[in-house]
Amino acid sequence: MTEAERKQIIALVQREVVPAIGCTEPIAVALCVAKATETLGAKPEKIDVLLSANILKNAMGVGIPGTGMIGLPIAIALGALIGKSEYQLEVLKDSNPAAVEEGKRFIGEKRIDISLKKNITEKLYIEVCCKSGGNKATAIIAGGHTTFIYIARNGDVLLNKQSAGCGEEEAQVAGLTLRKVYDFAMNAPLDEIRFILETARLNKAAAERSFDGNYGHGLGRMLRGNYEHKILGDSVFSHILSYTSGACDARMAGAMIPVMSNSGSGNQGISATLPVLVYAEENGKSEEELIRALMLSHLTVIYIKQSLGRLSALCGCVVAATGSSCGITWLMGGTYEQVSFAVQNMIANLTGMICDGAKPSCALKVTTGVSTAVLSAIMAMENRCVTSVEGIIDEDVDQSIRNLTKIGSKGMNETDKVVLEIMTSK
Repeated sequence: MTEAERKQIIALVQREVVPAIGCTEPIAVALCVAKATETLGAKPEKIDVLLSANILKNAMGVGIPGTGMIGLPIAIALGALIGKSEYQLEVLKDSNPAAVEEGKRFIGEKRIDISLKKNITEKLYIEVCCKSGGNKATAIIAGGHTTFIYIARNGDVLLNKQSAGCGEEEAQVAGLTLRKVYDFAMNAPLDEIRFILETARLNKAAAERSFDGNYGHGLGRMLRGNYEHKILGDSVFSHILSYTSGACDARMAGAMIPVMSNSGSGNQGISATLPVLVYAEENGKSEEELIRALMLSHLTVIYIKQSLGRLSALCGCVVAATGSSCGITWLMGGTYEQVSFAVQNMIANLTGMICDGAKPSCALKVTTGVSTAVLSAIMAMENRCVTSVEGIIDEDVDQSIRNLTKIGSKGMNETDKVVLEIMTSK
């Protein structure tokens, strides 16, 4: 691998692995509102928001940090009132009780209109128009949760990248394969990838704070109680489950707790980090081993998401848990071949798990994903791998990944429509 390729991959990871407070879909909407408000230069009197179906789906049932409220209206109101676009996916970190009360009044005055953007193919699309007096400002995010493709004030266009493929081009630069991912994680100079440890610090802190609260369905706390000891045992496996689900509990419930995201998803960041961290800590692995295992996990997720897309009908925990299975397999002493076995085993098992929006019960799906990650790693270390005569698995692991992402990005589109129809008609 050339130095230029290595630097390119490092830049890719640094773009995709970033802090976030709250579920990234409503937070991205708040970010877009904040930018439109800043461009307007005044508090909006009216805010019109047009969203893709996948953004709507992921924003309907999730808690908004620091508000005790669920859904888009309060995220939009706070984006206008206290949001700062420079904070990116932490756009609402200055929220306070007074701002929340003002946001409730803003909602009560019917100043916000939210609707579906029709006739678009982009699954991650947010268009915000803020109006005040005779002025209006428009901001559009598409392709990535922080990727602005259009900004205008009245007739003055300040940014226009609408013809550039909705901003996804940056994520496709590395030409990754699983082998390249593995070689990078194993051989990159340690000081150049040490930054990945911040994922461990942030996401472990989120899990541990969740144990002290009562968030979502409380799955993380539940797994640390009698159920853990009597049924699962007090083991590395049960600790992996409790830490991962606990961080998800807090995040989906709207706790004002930052997590490190991956490819625009906090749950993906949590699932790529905590199983690897818990396994490493409880098996006495060195800092270098932890760094390389975390990088292997996170970069695998980024690689798979490149062809799947930011949002899809396929639950992101499938992808993120595949990354953590790679990291755990390597920490167990696995070779590249055994890491590829783990990926094949994951794809054979979890393909088809639907995404029905961001919500507290995501903790259940995350736990399913990381349970399978551990099982797939154990199988791989026994040199057991689902073969190419079985289902969608190909002899070439990269082709298996493409098969997975083809199902998630194309095959499940009709599923996505039905899921949204069910969710919006309840």
